[in-house]
Amino acid sequence: MIPRGGQTRILVLAMLVCARGYGENTAQAPSEYQVKAAFLYNFVKFVEWPATPEEQTRPIELCVLGKDPFRGELQRAVDGKAVSGRSLIIRQMSEASAAQSCHVLFLTVSEAGRVTDILKTVAAWNILTVSELDRFLDRGGMINFIMQGQRVRFEINPAAAVRARLTISSKLLQLGAAADKRKY
Repeated sequence: MIPRGGQTRILVLAMLVCARGYGENTAQAPSEYQVKAAFLYNFVKFVEWPATPEEQTRPIELCVLGKDPFRGELQRAVDGKAVSGRSLIIRQMSEASAAQSCHVLFLTVSEAGRVTDILKTVAAWNILTVSELDRFLDRGGMINFIMQGQRVRFEINPAAAVRARLTISSKLLQLGAAADKRKY
């Protein structure tokens, strides 16, 4: 049995190891998007989607809407990995209407002018919305990456996840910056 609080430390360590794993082949630290890709992969482990029996066997789709800033890093982060026995696939798209089968939807900065419309389009679907845009949570997004110096952090809007019928693990909520300080 892991002592209380130890599970959160293990989660943090797992996310850091995954993010740092990229740097093992080079002398430099992982890039911002290598770290964000590792976080996206790890978010899937700590979110539950409502599922029919057929849904539980299909691959988990991580979708990128807009101009892809990852340059292959997201694909490298999930290559050969599975979550709960389900493979992971990456999809690039240019329209929110194509996102209905996505589990995670990352809205890129190229979509900044369409955020409200995109979130309205996907609101009826059980999609974890993630971005790095200013005020993303205020507009109804679920997880937003923020930079603190050279570090990638994230904040969570749990109310938006509840509206999409997603369950975010309390462990992930504890790690999210300002998760308990903001009112959503």
